[in-house]
Amino acid sequence: MANTGERKDVWAIGEAYELYVGRWSRPVACEFLDWLALPSGRDWIDVGCGTGALSRTILDRAAPSSLAAVDPSEGFLAEARRRVKDPRAAFHVGDARKLPVGDTVADAAVAGLVINFVPDRAAAIAEMRRATRPGGTVAAYVWDYAGEMQMMRRFWDAAVSLDPAAQALDEGRRFPDCRPDRLVELWRAAGLADAEARAIDIPTVFADFDDFWRPFLGGQGPAPGYCMSLDEARRAALREHIRANLPMAEDGTIPLIARAWAVRGTVRHP
Repeated sequence: MANTGERKDVWAIGEAYELYVGRWSRPVACEFLDWLALPSGRDWIDVGCGTGALSRTILDRAAPSSLAAVDPSEGFLAEARRRVKDPRAAFHVGDARKLPVGDTVADAAVAGLVINFVPDRAAAIAEMRRATRPGGTVAAYVWDYAGEMQMMRRFWDAAVSLDPAAQALDEGRRFPDCRPDRLVELWRAAGLADAEARAIDIPTVFADFDDFWRPFLGGQGPAPGYCMSLDEARRAALREHIRANLPMAEDGTIPLIARAWAVRGTVRHP
């Protein structure tokens, strides 16, 4: 039976995460904020801030009055604090299901690439709504694991072809909520108004195969965790299977795309 998302994934080492998907999450964050198009001078909460990619983009592009960033990983928060030196931002250790903030303290509560990893997604969205003022925005984005997050899709398709048991670890199966219809359902179930979703596509051009493969050796997240659980021979077989099936330009670069699904809704007035 496929796991539904309660598996304990490893997310703790900031540098490894940056190499894996952190570098691709920043352009997604820019398009996400442009879509939200919130006025300046607002109070924000970044739920599951990780290494601070979305937090830093909020500070750079949204001109907030304040930003409270929350993550359960001390390792990620250390990296975020190192990268983000802005007095408007405060970083807190905390759980998405019980945010360390008061009621109706923010104009926007957002979550980037994290909501699917929370065991109780409904509780996390309810907490974001609780912390947001009436008329405020609750929004998130997640990778399109089952479709056009091509880096991960290529990895898992190869892994499953060599090891059918890997199918249970494939995020495309584990996280069925990472689809626009399911995200809108979650937002509506949380009592948020005007729920809608859209795709955000960004180019992910790898300099060469090593640039593509090296992030899977960092052990951070489901795919790298699986990769590093293999013995050397099986890992080498997986590497060569992926290499043989990747598109490669004449200059040796590997042009892929990464799709994220974004969702937003509005906190109803009493």
